[in-house]
Amino acid sequence: MTGFKIVNLKLLVEEIGEEETKTLLSNFSCPLNEDVEEFLRIKAIEFSKQGLAQTHLVFASYRGKLTLAGYFSLANKYITVKSNIVKGKLRQRINRFAVFDQQAKSYCLSAPLIAQLGKNFAVKPSLISGDELLELACEKISTIQLDLGGKFAYLECEDKPQLTEFYSSNGFVEFDRRELDKDESGLSGDYLIQMLKYIKS
Repeated sequence: MTGFKIVNLKLLVEEIGEEETKTLLSNFSCPLNEDVEEFLRIKAIEFSKQGLAQTHLVFASYRGKLTLAGYFSLANKYITVKSNIVKGKLRQRINRFAVFDQQAKSYCLSAPLIAQLGKNFAVKPSLISGDELLELACEKISTIQLDLGGKFAYLECEDKPQLTEFYSSNGFVEFDRRELDKDESGLSGDYLIQMLKYIKS
């Protein structure tokens, strides 16, 4: 996708320093999801240092200069998909690229987690759509998988129609639900919807 510049947060810190990077991130606003805003402003740099997740900043041209339009964070995970949940073409694809546990009746596969995804609402009009931002995250995963292997990406979201419909319209399929951890008390409900997508190379 053209028109956007993607910068790895860890490399940006190495280039311009942590304080200047924090100043840049402080201009990010996402009133629709405080967790998305808090992660980028407070946690993203530490997560990148610890290797827990790598954040990618998406810049677009605005009034003659590059401006932060949004971001996404990726983490490498192993997931279990129950065989009775997935059907049709998705099941055939999982069967080709995952290990099947006969006893548990489930597939085990490695898949990058799109851990965070957020647009910068501090800039108006918006410089990127949610569809474009998600597509950039999936393109990054596809590039990574050329070197490491794998064919899937997954994410977790709150059980809200606008979220599940957004991800479904972008090719993600629900495969399970996960109970919230103790440190996820700020989220609504008792669980997160887990969704999976086949990534074409």
